[in-house]
Amino acid sequence: MLAGKKVVVVMPAYNAAQTLERTYKDIPRDIVDEVLLVDDASHDETLEVARRLGIRCFLHERNMGYGRNQKTCYTEALKLGADIVVMVHPDYQYSPKIIPALAGLVASGEYEAAIGSRILGGKTRQGGMPLYKYLANRFLTFFENLLLGAKLSEYHTGFRAFSRRVLEALPLWENSDDFVFDNEMLAQVIYFGFPVGEVSCPTRYFAEASSINFPRSVKYGLGVMVTSVKFFLQKLGWAEFRIFSSTGRNLQPNPYYFEH
Repeated sequence: MLAGKKVVVVMPAYNAAQTLERTYKDIPRDIVDEVLLVDDASHDETLEVARRLGIRCFLHERNMGYGRNQKTCYTEALKLGADIVVMVHPDYQYSPKIIPALAGLVASGEYEAAIGSRILGGKTRQGGMPLYKYLANRFLTFFENLLLGAKLSEYHTGFRAFSRRVLEALPLWENSDDFVFDNEMLAQVIYFGFPVGEVSCPTRYFAEASSINFPRSVKYGLGVMVTSVKFFLQKLGWAEFRIFSSTGRNLQPNPYYFEH
């Protein structure tokens, strides 16, 4: 445990057989109490590798999307009694060695959420991030900071930590089941007034690491802008959207998965 807090690492997985073991072996088990993986109906041996490593596994009966995968991850982590939940992708793009820093920010009580930023430290492009992704990241981050009234270095990292309080409070089931879930969730964290910390995190871009293609990147970018506009309009009291509603704020059971 970290500062008396139970830390659970969750890994939303899809076709991660080639990188899962490397990711898992870098997780610092001296502060992480449990690791669980949700397999979104992979076509490779992700589940077999995870079981061989002794990871607690859950399987979606069919591919339900990255966002729905996270909803399952957080639901099961809370059932395990997690005080702090750290999400790390099993594709080895983010360094699990940074988990103590992320979890530590939340455990300190100063932050309710923390993100591993690829932008802090100034070595994003050296890690292999494609130029178009970097430029899109910078534009979308500027746009979001302007409309959300925040000053984060980026909003698009998949390496995050949350307190139990956040996960129980946010209306996560109102969010998309697709990739824009990440952005909606971070916007919700800010909307409901939870403080967010950041740490610099090196990333790796290589053939086996997962990455959405250009058309899906465009769809994600448009979704990010829509989320920001919704946030802005609701803050002004000009509209109301369910993702920023105070009702229905607890995680719900998902009937389409089971422990494997």
